[in-house]
Amino acid sequence: MIGTVNKDGVPTIVLSIVSRNWTAVIDTGFNGDLELPETLRPFVNARFLCRSHSLLAGGQVIEEDTYLVDFPFDGRTIAAEATFVGTGDILVGTHLLKEYRLEVDFPAARVVVEKAES
Repeated sequence: MIGTVNKDGVPTIVLSIVSRNWTAVIDTGFNGDLELPETLRPFVNARFLCRSHSLLAGGQVIEEDTYLVDFPFDGRTIAAEATFVGTGDILVGTHLLKEYRLEVDFPAARVVVEKAES
């Protein structure tokens, strides 16, 4: 997958979900799988897992519902853990990328996400 570094210096990729392209932020400070907009909930077969606590960058702890979802990623559907938020952004965390190599070239504004070879 090839993405870009946006004008704010944020690495992004484009994911096709429900016949629409969505910009997803690669969030290296997020060690979970996914944060998804509430509008995607009906399309990813969300199944409640648990209430979980998350530590945010500012030291704030929040409690939120976590779901198991069927998520289209890299040409296949994977099982991933997700939370849902009211905004339209998708955040991809480092746990989702555990089998991938991530390259962010800031001067070239280029992002490469590729499956790592075993």
